Amino acid sequence: MPLRTADEYRAGLRDGRTLWYRGTRIPDVTAEPELRVAVDHAALDFEVGHDPAHRDLAVARDPETGTDYSAYYRIPRSASDLLERSELIELVTGLGGTMVTLVKEIGSDALFALLRVLDGVELERAEAFYRHCRDGDLAVAVAQTDVKGDRSLAPSAQPDPDLYVRVVEERADGIVVRGAKCHTSVSANSDELIVLPTRTMSPEDADYAVAFAVPMDTPGLSLYVSSYGAGDRDEFEFPLSSRHKMLETLTVFDDVFVPWERVFLNRRPELTGALALTFVEYHRFTAVSYKLPLMDALAGAAALIADMNGVIRAGHIREKLTQLITYAETVRGLTALAAIRAREGARGIWYPDPLTTNIAKFTFASQYHHALEIVQDCAGGLLVTGPGGEDWANPEVRAVLERYYRGKAPAEDRLRVLHLIADLTARDFGGYHAVLAVHAEGSIEAEKMQIFRAYDAAPALAYARRLAGLTDA
Repeated sequence: MPLRTADEYRAGLRDGRTLWYRGTRIPDVTAEPELRVAVDHAALDFEVGHDPAHRDLAVARDPETGTDYSAYYRIPRSASDLLERSELIELVTGLGGTMVTLVKEIGSDALFALLRVLDGVELERAEAFYRHCRDGDLAVAVAQTDVKGDRSLAPSAQPDPDLYVRVVEERADGIVVRGAKCHTSVSANSDELIVLPTRTMSPEDADYAVAFAVPMDTPGLSLYVSSYGAGDRDEFEFPLSSRHKMLETLTVFDDVFVPWERVFLNRRPELTGALALTFVEYHRFTAVSYKLPLMDALAGAAALIADMNGVIRAGHIREKLTQLITYAETVRGLTALAAIRAREGARGIWYPDPLTTNIAKFTFASQYHHALEIVQDCAGGLLVTGPGGEDWANPEVRAVLERYYRGKAPAEDRLRVLHLIADLTARDFGGYHAVLAVHAEGSIEAEKMQIFRAYDAAPALAYARRLAGLTDA
């Protein structure tokens, strides 16, 4: 089928899925105002394919059939493919006001991992599902992080055996799974859900060594949407979060049946670590690609408000802006380098360099809160003491505000930039970004571990031995 329109994407979400939000069952994710913001935001992934200005980057063509499909689903066959993928993710996130859309990005990350790791009949199933998602132009979420319970215990040793998703029954036509995943991004507004193992499993945990895919309206699948960021948003006061949002769910599998053609891993613990890690290789590259507009926004907003406050020429402000520029451009350069250093994996599928990808992600995450401090320092206390949208809408109050909140720039311009910075750094949208910086796509400690593992120390050690005049044993 041809690329879907944004409206066709929205229509596909009206399938009767089991969705809960703020304690209430939601029959239609597109009809609930607060959730509709996230749906409209994710629709950018569909709009970009129909925009002539972006079509060359957003649309790929199957050379065998001549059919167009979303470039998110293009299997990377070169470093150039990965660079273009990064550019597409950065483009759409920029259009999304610093918030990644993710409904095609994360699903394709998982599909690439499945296609590289699996073999035999399970690979054939993954290939068929890949074509289903690509040709159907589907929105695909990924559930990887189990709720875990007592993290000192293995999955099979938990007092409650359902704290990791597990196989509870095998049937002639498929399997039955039970358990729960958390932090599941965009599941409430996607068409399909891919479930991956969260860690390496031992033989004792074979029941938990499972990977599969299900449609969102599958019986027994329930999505509990986080209420973080709930509430109406005035556009003047919340310029980003009034229009851009991503939904996260607790994703519960209550004896969900999965037919064999959608089962990619079943009781094969020896593949769980490779599958989990291969997904992470792609998804951290996606992460550093979508962080680029956020860092640009911080640097640009800090410079803009400093100019409006009349302090842009102050030495300490210039020093702070230089730090933000260095931060943003370092991560951008590392992201490009991760693609340039890409390698060919199984079946000719290329993957970004794990060492550089993790250095990029670590650099972003470990310095993010310092960047927020700099931006807030440049902005001033009006981030949290200034007037809101209702004040500005009242002509009598507005006349006062226009007089007393003028700086080098008119009051309206200055207040709009201050609200942009507050949305990015001081309110719940900014808090969401700040927590994602630390925990999304793996923790800072996980990135450090991967940096150490991925670094080939042999050349450096050999060089040091040579400089020291040591002879090889």
